[in-house]
Amino acid sequence: MIDGEMVVDAHVHAPRLSTLKPAWFEWADTFSGDHPWRDAYDERGDPVPERLDALLESEGVDRALLFCEYSPRATGIQPIEDLLPIVAYNPVRFRLVANVNPHLHHPLVAEAERQLDLGAVALKLHPVHGGFDPADKEFYPLYARCAERGVPVVVHSGTSSFPGARARYGDPQLLLDAVEDFPDVQFVFAHGGRGWWYDTAAFLALARPNVWLDLAGLPPRKLPEYYTRFGLARLATRCIFGTDWPGVPGASRNIAALRALGLPGDTVRAVLSGNAAKVFPGLGV
Repeated sequence: MIDGEMVVDAHVHAPRLSTLKPAWFEWADTFSGDHPWRDAYDERGDPVPERLDALLESEGVDRALLFCEYSPRATGIQPIEDLLPIVAYNPVRFRLVANVNPHLHHPLVAEAERQLDLGAVALKLHPVHGGFDPADKEFYPLYARCAERGVPVVVHSGTSSFPGARARYGDPQLLLDAVEDFPDVQFVFAHGGRGWWYDTAAFLALARPNVWLDLAGLPPRKLPEYYTRFGLARLATRCIFGTDWPGVPGASRNIAALRALGLPGDTVRAVLSGNAAKVFPGLGV
């Protein structure tokens, strides 16, 4: 907690470093600044559960969603199994997020079910790193299963700097039909339409009750500029705090910057934990 407020970081990457491509390290080191994220790792480059737990505790993070990723053309493959020891060490603070890629997994539903049965509380799609269209009807049985199980779907929205990424698949408009066809699925647009699609993501979040934005990778001080057409106080009621750790100068700094925006206190509480509690029931918040 920070000043008595519960904090959910809904976007955390803690992979084994040996599974990653060089561009990942450049990204992490560039955007983390002096945040000591490598303190959470051992000399082999494996995350040490107790170290990561202590680091996030020191940053005031009460719950953290851990992302795996199956994107060999961009970051590499970081299997969900590598995260199991972290969750086992502190099942209160940490939760898993499943990830599937249609170029690797078939049928998609079977692989998603496998990962959800390992304890994942959400499903992440990364069309930009995976190089696929999330609107393809191949995903409809997957969205239907998520609706049945009450599982939210996180979708990367916006650009990516990683070699091999395909930015065109980050357009939130691609999910228009799915959002309308699956009203019981909560869709979270990770990175809030970063780059060219801030307006599209914001419009959808305000227009559709099953669309939310996560703020991962977005400097809080820049949010009024990014969403100037919508009024941040209004839009923030549809936002979920996330850092994109380790590519961030610490959760506590981002929280301080968020508070400095002058948003109403109840809105800040909603961003830090309240909205995540609505979208991710498996958090136990």
